Amino acid sequence: MTFLPTFGIRKAFNWVAITATLVFGIQYWLNHKSYVFDDRSIAAIARKHVVLSPKADIANAYEKVLHDLRSKYKGHILPNKDLQWVFMNAGGWMGSMCLLHASLTEYLLFFGTAVDTSGHSGRYWANISDTILTGKMFQWKEGTLKSIEFQPGDTVFHEWGEVTGVSWPAGTWMVEYGRGFIPSTLVFALADTVFSTTDFVNTFYILRVYAKALMMEAGFYLSDLRQFVKDML
Repeated sequence: MTFLPTFGIRKAFNWVAITATLVFGIQYWLNHKSYVFDDRSIAAIARKHVVLSPKADIANAYEKVLHDLRSKYKGHILPNKDLQWVFMNAGGWMGSMCLLHASLTEYLLFFGTAVDTSGHSGRYWANISDTILTGKMFQWKEGTLKSIEFQPGDTVFHEWGEVTGVSWPAGTWMVEYGRGFIPSTLVFALADTVFSTTDFVNTFYILRVYAKALMMEAGFYLSDLRQFVKDML
């Protein structure tokens, strides 16, 4: 009688069990925790500053959006000294982003492109929404034979686990909000930069601003905790 290598099977089973438990635990946490932002509120703020004229100043529109976000979400938006537009290459497309907020479960950023670009959306452990300020976006959903066109003021949703083809003509700029297990999205976000463009300076910029946002958010909650303890004493 031949016996299978039970040690190897047991080890593999243990890894599967640990991974499944970890994934379940994270998903349970995501489903039951409270969040700073929500997609409807972000979209409502962005729509107030939609740019209908292609000759209008998108930088001015972004300044107005930033002002409204800081007013509504005090202490959760990065200060001006930490805001930086950085290139982002992912899924074959190239854009530019300016991170405003990031934690383990949420991010908020400005995103767009000055050149025509298209590619793969990525498949995320997160829900993502993009509200277009100017330009347009084409979304080609998996299993369909035509794309959907979105105009300024529209909010484009990319649900957890979904994958699409995406295309943006030059001059498209938007406000993006993501909610989910954000560290998992970094694999897709950085893969092209690390293995294709090999722009490690840009990789550093992205990781640095994400780290700054994480530290700021941790500091915010530690400050709240100190105040709570002080009030209890």
